[in-house]
Amino acid sequence: MRFSGYCTLVIAITVAGFAIAQPANPVENHTSCTAEKADVEKRMEVARSKGQMLLRRQLADQLAALQSSCQPFAVDQGHAANIERLEKEVRALRAELEAAEEQLRKLKSEANR
Repeated sequence: MRFSGYCTLVIAITVAGFAIAQPANPVENHTSCTAEKADVEKRMEVARSKGQMLLRRQLADQLAALQSSCQPFAVDQGHAANIERLEKEVRALRAELEAAEEQLRKLKSEANR
């Protein structure tokens, strides 16, 4: 199913971010990353409200990459915290997918009338 491949891609991007070196100055990078994430989230919401689901998905991929590369991981943050964060992301993506599928069903039913 398409959803499975999409989630796998998002999870792979997120997990790959853990292997990338951490930023040199976490405080500076955290501020710019926060601003970038907020901008991408705003653009995602605009795209979703306009029904531009492809653009929204591309922005979601961009956001996932930002989240994985920008999030400073403290030494005390454990494996369980990372799993919980990924599970939360997956739940959010599933909810968005369900909303998009519902919108698609409505459009198809209107077209068939």
